Amino acid sequence: MPLDISRIKGICFDVDGTLSDTDNQMVESVYKVVKPLSLLFRKTNFHHFSRRLVMAVETPGNLLLSIPDMLGLDDELTWMAEKFAHWSRKEYHFQLIPRVVETLNHLHSRYPLAVVSARNQQGTMHFLDQFNLAPFFKLIVTGQTCPRTKPFPDPIRHAADQIGLRPYQLLMVGDTTVDILAARRAGAQSVGVLCGFGEECELRRAGADLILEQTSDLLEYLPDSITQT
Repeated sequence: MPLDISRIKGICFDVDGTLSDTDNQMVESVYKVVKPLSLLFRKTNFHHFSRRLVMAVETPGNLLLSIPDMLGLDDELTWMAEKFAHWSRKEYHFQLIPRVVETLNHLHSRYPLAVVSARNQQGTMHFLDQFNLAPFFKLIVTGQTCPRTKPFPDPIRHAADQIGLRPYQLLMVGDTTVDILAARRAGAQSVGVLCGFGEECELRRAGADLILEQTSDLLEYLPDSITQT
């Protein structure tokens, strides 16, 4: 179904692969591990192999993250992850998807914006604070905000309620099928972006209303002004 621009009164953004170039960082980490194999398999492009490997596990991995929600174990697992991050004291530096700041700055004056991420609160705020992006967003929804996170519709329904809109008035922008499924189940529209690890065929199959190469391409599809209802 084509994107209905007239319905859009607010926009939700995923973080990883949509605002943050986390996926390329993951590829580089995998590449460092498999690179020594290039001495044995000289005809193999191991950088391409690393990307395909991460792509192969990301969508099933995202869906598996919904299992702790169903079992009521998400809070405990989040606590353990935060404790490990604190213990390891590893400072993580994010990278931005190209033209994200320009895109948010342009949309911020026209739509209420929200972050809807499956990341925990600490990781989400670390990313937003690193690039001073929080002022662009009226609401920040993390994997800990609602009892269930994406692909369940709860975070998008929560965002709509807090912004003062109905779910069908929201547009969810994300790079994986969990973003698209959460939007569809909430009754919102969705845009799949290919700057993360979602592939066009799977994003369309999940029900994306529009597929874009980059998050910044969204500016080409939205009007310069809106009338809030």
